[in-house]
Amino acid sequence: MHANMARPHVTLKLATSLDGRIATASGESRWITSPESRAEVQRLRAAAQAVMVGAGTARADDPELLARTEPPPPRQPLRVVLDTGFSLRPHGRLFSALDRAPLLIIGAPDADPKARAALEAAGAQTAVAPRAPAGIDVEAALDRLGADGIAAVLVEGGGVLAASLIAADAADRLEWFRAPVILGGDGRPSVAALALSRLADAPAWRRVALRELGPDLWESYERAS
Repeated sequence: MHANMARPHVTLKLATSLDGRIATASGESRWITSPESRAEVQRLRAAAQAVMVGAGTARADDPELLARTEPPPPRQPLRVVLDTGFSLRPHGRLFSALDRAPLLIIGAPDADPKARAALEAAGAQTAVAPRAPAGIDVEAALDRLGADGIAAVLVEGGGVLAASLIAADAADRLEWFRAPVILGGDGRPSVAALALSRLADAPAWRRVALRELGPDLWESYERAS
């Protein structure tokens, strides 16, 4: 029996421009927010049991997804990548940090078994979850983490994963760091399309905190009941 079958509490972190963009049209994103905001994100990572990103973010940013706090956390979070086709190359910073934190890659059951085997050979753990229109079924992926005893997940992007979580009503809290820059409509959105036709259908949130971090604003929201 698994210790915890409940879905984990999901915090969605957004680090954006004032107009909700996470990168320029060319994909440049380092660094939109300030050092103060980035330090706070490290503390959020340290408090989570798992940190999750989509495969597009993993490829574009080549992140370690380690919590860099001082002092270091007693335990690094599990790093999770949703990668429908197990298409990540088995190298880069995610793999170079395997001695400090485990890496779990969740793909689709019908993905290339050779690609999955290559990731496992490089030291990653793998699992499968059903496909959804925009990639992996996020609810199934979260259920998998809950079954393994993960109670708190920090999701760090990208826009497609954020939209999937919001559309599934699976994001419990937003931690939104906004920098005083505007990137415009050709910038990459922090939340991808939700296909809403009525304002009444828009997911509603309740702001629970508002703080200044250097030049940035840090807003915290919980789902409106």
